[in-house]
Amino acid sequence: MAVSPAWANIEDDRFDGNIFALYGSNGSLVPPRVTLAESFQRSKPALLVFFLDDSRDCKQFATTVSQLQQFYGRAADFMPINVDAISPVPSENVTEPDHYYRGFVPQTVLIDQSGKVVLDEVGLVAFEKIDDQFRKVFDLLPRSESIELKRTPLNEINIELVETQK
Repeated sequence: MAVSPAWANIEDDRFDGNIFALYGSNGSLVPPRVTLAESFQRSKPALLVFFLDDSRDCKQFATTVSQLQQFYGRAADFMPINVDAISPVPSENVTEPDHYYRGFVPQTVLIDQSGKVVLDEVGLVAFEKIDDQFRKVFDLLPRSESIELKRTPLNEINIELVETQK
């Protein structure tokens, strides 16, 4: 019985599965643990990441989101939002994630403890840019006056199973 290889590729726009589990080495992000309304009630910052599982840019950005969660995940709420699951018409309610969605993926929105948007970027946003905003939100020293956060390399698994000829 011949077995077809399974190909997952970070360089294409095909659906491979949960991008945070496959490429970010972190399946705990989806589904989010709290809603945006709950985050506001708890007065915690929230990082919204609008994504699609079949987007090359979102696949590549998944590692950045996972690395940010490593440093800020206990103090802030991380909420990856699959745009296929939200209304195409933005809500007027600020406690609904689709209120902040601008129609592009990935889109990263950081909302501080008071509910103010302090970052709203589309595309592959650098770890350092988001880290700088988190530092401001938490009143931490800027990177120039602090130790740089050491990002650990993520495990990359590249295994191909091929049936051999006997």
